[in-house]
Amino acid sequence: MRPRTDRGRVLLVLALVTAVTLFTATVPLLRGFFDLRVYYGTVHTWTHHGGRIYDYRVPGTSYGFTYPPFAAVAMLPLALLGRNSAIVASLVVNLAALAAVVRILAGPDWRRHGWYRWSLCLCLLALFEPLRDTFSFGQVNLVLLALVLGDCLLLATGRERWAGAGIGLAAAVKLTPALFIGLLLLAGRRRAAGVATAVAGAATALAAWADPRASRFYWTEALWDTGRVGRLDYVSNQSLQGVLARLGEPGRPLWATAVLLTLCVWAWRTRKAVTAGDWTAAFALTGAAACLVSPITWVHHLVWLLPCFAVLLRAGHRRIAGALFAVLCTSVVWLWFDDASGIGGFLGSNTYTWVTLGLLLGLPTGQPRRARLPLARSVSVSATAPAPSPANPATAAASGQPEPSAGDAAAATGAVTDGCRGLTRNPSSEPTGSTRPAAAKPQSSSSRASWYTVNPPPA
Repeated sequence: MRPRTDRGRVLLVLALVTAVTLFTATVPLLRGFFDLRVYYGTVHTWTHHGGRIYDYRVPGTSYGFTYPPFAAVAMLPLALLGRNSAIVASLVVNLAALAAVVRILAGPDWRRHGWYRWSLCLCLLALFEPLRDTFSFGQVNLVLLALVLGDCLLLATGRERWAGAGIGLAAAVKLTPALFIGLLLLAGRRRAAGVATAVAGAATALAAWADPRASRFYWTEALWDTGRVGRLDYVSNQSLQGVLARLGEPGRPLWATAVLLTLCVWAWRTRKAVTAGDWTAAFALTGAAACLVSPITWVHHLVWLLPCFAVLLRAGHRRIAGALFAVLCTSVVWLWFDDASGIGGFLGSNTYTWVTLGLLLGLPTGQPRRARLPLARSVSVSATAPAPSPANPATAAASGQPEPSAGDAAAATGAVTDGCRGLTRNPSSEPTGSTRPAAAKPQSSSSRASWYTVNPPPA
């Protein structure tokens, strides 16, 4: 049934682009660049109106800036832009970050897939709920993923001089990527871990110099108050903490135990991956673990799972990759937006968490022996073997294979596979909603006042 001529391929791609565009415009909710509004308002208030970073609220809501102070410093270019220009800049930056992520995961032979397969791949990626929400919110996680995977590429290809810098920058913007420093330590890459720590420390120090009061508030108070980010039991929170909160068990001892067990599994599986020189699997496992152990992992944070699909495809698990990718396109967790009680609510409202946990437990690791990269400088790779890459470490597939159909596009491209449909068409502007309208201020904290806001410094 697949087209056999270029004209047929062009017509099929145009039909798919039209269908994906109509789906995106009508079925899933468009989030109105809500998070970008937070960034934009915070930076403009801070730079142009003498306000404080953590005082800003989006008009009509209780939502404000929740990242470390360096994130505000990194977003200072927004102060030079108008609102529409900021939206355009956000789209361009996220598109560039997505291109970098896909390019790294595809490996050095990415050109062999051709325009047709890449077009199918991009259509499928447009259906991926965490990815479409990242664009619609104006979020930064895709940029952080590109920074982290840049270090993965450096490590996998033996260019380690600057490895760790991307992880350090990402960890200074959001805390979750700091787990990748633990990966570097597990892998014995002390230099890269040192670079990452130094970069994160320097960025944090820069932010402290730029706004000492905001830095002191964040590190001494805001960091420890998860309630200021949002409700733990909100269905969009697909972390272990979210699962426990929906069970009515938000206590920290039980959550800390679950986190400790998860980190033990992560350390064991990641150590096996780096021992085999499989850097893509190691980074993919770390991204999955970070989503699980973070107190709050909104649905759009799950872009960190994209490397897992590249690993599954590389290992030949096309059906598993397609099935899991399809689940993450369905917005299925929002069926339990109003009521997550009972066994059905427990299983259904945490679907994305189960997918993430399954990837952490079952993601294949290791490479064919001929393609492994050395873990020590004293071990060299055969000069006759093709250069490995993070996403395609083995020798490129031999020519003469049959051309894949549209349904097999992801297997041909080494990127994410399979698409599916959304659920409802109700609009909403809440920052963590997906395809269901959120309750009033679902992430608001009961009390946000502190010395930072109650006792402002003298003018």
